[in-house]
Amino acid sequence: MTQMEETHTQAGVFLELRQRLQSGLLVLRADVVGDHSEVTVSGGDASIRIATPSGALCVELPPGVALVEGSCREASRAPGEGLHLRLRLQVDKHTETPGTVVTKMRVEKSYGFRCQRCAERVLTERVFQRVLPLPNGNWNALVDDWCCHADPFANRRLLPRQGDCLLGDTYFLLLRDGECDRTLRQELVSAHVDAGHAHAHAHAQDSGQKPSRLVSVLCRACDAVLGESVSAGTLKLYITELIVTQGDEDREDDIIKQDRGLFLERTVAARLVELSSTQSMFRFALQTPNGKAFILLWLLNADSLVASFSLPVVSGDASISPGDGVRVGTEHPSCGASSAVKVLYLPCAPSMHQDITDAWEKDVGVHPLTLPQTTCQEVMCLLTASTSCLPPSLRQMNSYQVAFMRL
Repeated sequence: MTQMEETHTQAGVFLELRQRLQSGLLVLRADVVGDHSEVTVSGGDASIRIATPSGALCVELPPGVALVEGSCREASRAPGEGLHLRLRLQVDKHTETPGTVVTKMRVEKSYGFRCQRCAERVLTERVFQRVLPLPNGNWNALVDDWCCHADPFANRRLLPRQGDCLLGDTYFLLLRDGECDRTLRQELVSAHVDAGHAHAHAHAQDSGQKPSRLVSVLCRACDAVLGESVSAGTLKLYITELIVTQGDEDREDDIIKQDRGLFLERTVAARLVELSSTQSMFRFALQTPNGKAFILLWLLNADSLVASFSLPVVSGDASISPGDGVRVGTEHPSCGASSAVKVLYLPCAPSMHQDITDAWEKDVGVHPLTLPQTTCQEVMCLLTASTSCLPPSLRQMNSYQVAFMRL
């Protein structure tokens, strides 16, 4: 990337606030402001105002978070990168992390399932008598450590019965019914799995799939891959591909098609937080249904508030609220101070960082998360876009890339 391309990609103003540490970092690109004396940072009612010679920004903050007046000071400079300023915060109330549908499913409630990409209904009025969590992603690899005899679960499938909804880390296991033939279709694809990969083996046994055969389940309306068929009567549907509604929420007039990128980003980020909180897992291997690792993810923190603004926004007065859902690089301003998780990531490309990938695949402390191939590619694009918006000195940590994912 040339210096001109890098300047164009990097956000003109980048703001990261850490609620637990009660501190923040403000980075102003060199062509926005050149000296500390040219910028004024002040606090307001749940907001931060940034005044520069070319204009001003008022960034709204969540309730309970405020700037400590007079705390702005210049930090060490990165050559050619612009101005880095340190801030102190007063945090009276931490923002809550929104949960995913995995933690919200309840028995004896009516649920509808729609394709997230086209919003067409794929399953209606499903009422579950049992909502049960499946063992975590690498449970099978740990059996030998707990059993003094042969694996009692070998070649046994964990499949739902009538009225069941089984919850995996990133998917539901549901029974097929007559409606599925009208709204879904199946497609046979090859799925070769290296028998030497423990995570792939565990995934194949957990879901009941045969490693050499994969039957994808697609939406008839838009041909999006929603999951796989793990047996003649069982569907695996991914939480990243579905809008799940409850009761009256499934009316056509109430369904608003959500931005795909924002939905995916928030769903994956919230699931990382849930798993790290409940299982003390912080390293994840995002993998395709054939068990092949696609992205290595390391969750650093989940208490960040992040805002970034392109240069056209900085050149005039603007007030940006959280949750606008638009990234730098589009025709619109980026979102305001939105809750986000900070992650390190590494693409599992052939012949790249193979030693790290091999070490993670053998480590039972790494939690595998399975998503469709196209979704893994979308997540990689989201991470890459986030990294490119950061100041160059903040984009990398050792061999890993740095990114933020909004909640």
